[in-house]
Amino acid sequence: MTAATPALPPGPRLPRAVQTLRWIARPMRFMTECRERYGDVFTVKIAQEGIWVLLSDPDHVKQVFTGDPGVFHAGEANEILLPLVGHHSVLLLDDARHMRQRKLLLPPFHGKRMERYGELMRDVARAEVERWPHGEALQLQPRMQALTLEVIIRAVLGVDEDRVEQHRASLKGLLEEVMAPLPAALIVLLGPRRFSRLPMVRRALAPSNALLHDEIARRREEPDLAERQDILSLLVQARHEDGSPMGDDELRDELVTLLVAGHETTATALSWAIERLVRHPEKLARLREEVLAGEDAYLDAVIKETLRLRPVLPLVVRMLTEPVEIGGHLLPAGVRVAPCIYLVHRNEDVYPDPHAFRPERFLEQPAGTYTWIPFGGGVRRCLGASFAQFEMKQVLSAMVGGLDLKPSQPESERVRRRQITLAPSRGGEVVVA
Repeated sequence: MTAATPALPPGPRLPRAVQTLRWIARPMRFMTECRERYGDVFTVKIAQEGIWVLLSDPDHVKQVFTGDPGVFHAGEANEILLPLVGHHSVLLLDDARHMRQRKLLLPPFHGKRMERYGELMRDVARAEVERWPHGEALQLQPRMQALTLEVIIRAVLGVDEDRVEQHRASLKGLLEEVMAPLPAALIVLLGPRRFSRLPMVRRALAPSNALLHDEIARRREEPDLAERQDILSLLVQARHEDGSPMGDDELRDELVTLLVAGHETTATALSWAIERLVRHPEKLARLREEVLAGEDAYLDAVIKETLRLRPVLPLVVRMLTEPVEIGGHLLPAGVRVAPCIYLVHRNEDVYPDPHAFRPERFLEQPAGTYTWIPFGGGVRRCLGASFAQFEMKQVLSAMVGGLDLKPSQPESERVRRRQITLAPSRGGEVVVA
């Protein structure tokens, strides 16, 4: 079928306000019900976000990820992140500006350079788990957040212990104020640009901004700058194609992007991994046995299955700059198309028994480029994907190899929204036996 004129796929006829509330309150149920009723391509309307067309067919996902980035704009579609990461963030850029910035940010995440952080990750993980009490319920989410925040601060900023504490307190305060439930709802209702101009937001950002600008100034003056391996030092030395360095505001926005994206999402994924493993003791036992034997194939499969079954983000979004036909529908310019991670990962044709936690499926068949998409895809695939998976390996190895973990309650934890992420409803609650 070839559509002759722009036309939207079917979708719920509920008022935009009602759809927005359903999206905020129960996004997984809302998406699942829409797919069951309307199929793999459907339209939803979200306040301040315009029109979304959600996609869950792998062929449609491939079309978006391999399409012309000038037509499928991710930066415009990611504006909800503007209040936190700022105008210069690579997440909010499109076209040539995005590619130029991405080239500057890629070198710190090169495989060999990234692996230098392995010892740091293992040391922080071992120190963290040694502090855990035995015999009482323990919420993993805040513990994992503390762990991954320390790792990312040290890896990105390369600061000593005193400065780590300053940045930790600053970032925690920033996230608590800007990304708490009420501000998160206001972003949706007011739109990110109007929200960014609120005095409360400016006040919340000020301490973190001042600290980061001070760090940038200090680093520019370091005599051993060329020998340092932290990401800030590498970015200070990076040059645009015209030979100019990154400006202070530009550096601030990229640092916040890396610091926030590099710890919140990984902490949530680690919490989900343990939440699933403790409810499948035979899989936890297999993982422990292989980790202690120095093997990592099953560990890799556990990570992939966790991110399949419990993706941290429900979807990725692109803004169309011109009409595009997808699934027999000619979508008009201005529409946001959204490959839906949550629904793609539950495709029964790709993943038999899709609701089961079965890491073995990734030993039997490798993850597909357009069927396993927790980090998005194409030229907009998450820059920190390899870093996140590498960190999950180090942390999970330390945890399962040295601790006897049990669930605090037999019932599985529900998925709940935590700002823009999908987190365990009780924070990943376990008992260290």
